[in-house]
Amino acid sequence: MRKLIFGLFIAILPALGLAAGAAVPLDIMEPDHTNKASLQRGAALFTNYCMGCHSMEYARYKRVSEDLEIPASLYEENLIFTGAKIGELMKVSMSKEQSAGWFGAPPPDLTLESRLRGESWIYSYLRGFYKDDTRPLGVNNVVFANVGMPHVLVDMQGLCAVEPRIGKGASVDPLSGNINNADACPEYAIEGSMSAAEFDRSMYDLTNFLSYMGDPVKVERERLGVFALIFVAIFFIFAYLLNREYWKDVH
Repeated sequence: MRKLIFGLFIAILPALGLAAGAAVPLDIMEPDHTNKASLQRGAALFTNYCMGCHSMEYARYKRVSEDLEIPASLYEENLIFTGAKIGELMKVSMSKEQSAGWFGAPPPDLTLESRLRGESWIYSYLRGFYKDDTRPLGVNNVVFANVGMPHVLVDMQGLCAVEPRIGKGASVDPLSGNINNADACPEYAIEGSMSAAEFDRSMYDLTNFLSYMGDPVKVERERLGVFALIFVAIFFIFAYLLNREYWKDVH
């Protein structure tokens, strides 16, 4: 009995971890792996803004090119800057020793980051940077306190002068009809090239791409799952009829 209880406890541990949730409020992000245009934009953003430091060494350029319906020649010309071939793994040229010296720790590989953190965490984190002169790089993050990463998207978003309102969401004032918290950042120390809505859409695309990288077969898996359930349902009918035939003379 003790072994049974212990086994059940171990089995529900992952569910308890998920139920605990994040330590800070997050903005909800629902990925859509069928949106190829969003994934293509996300791939371009990742290559241009993230891949200087972060690798995806468990994935290959060719697989991404095929899944996102980007011609291999076009992918090589515009989205591979290291001189790697289309069939190689998505590694970066910067060594871990160099990055550890510059940032204090080597930037993590992001292939499975969405599986580790969740899409809502990544989406909120990307939009959560703000000015903090007490930090070595001059920025902090409301989702990841005392983060060691610079705000590489500052030219797009700008730099929030105060902590962004992540996880609070927009609301309508019932008296005036004004929308509160429409933008995550109420005040900017540096203006960016995008509006708040445009930047949010871009971060959705980037997060969507990272979600795809963490589970590239999700769409196919879900499609095959439907056929598997249909097969089980049909098989159950015949199994039930056969079982009834076997036991009909047993009293």
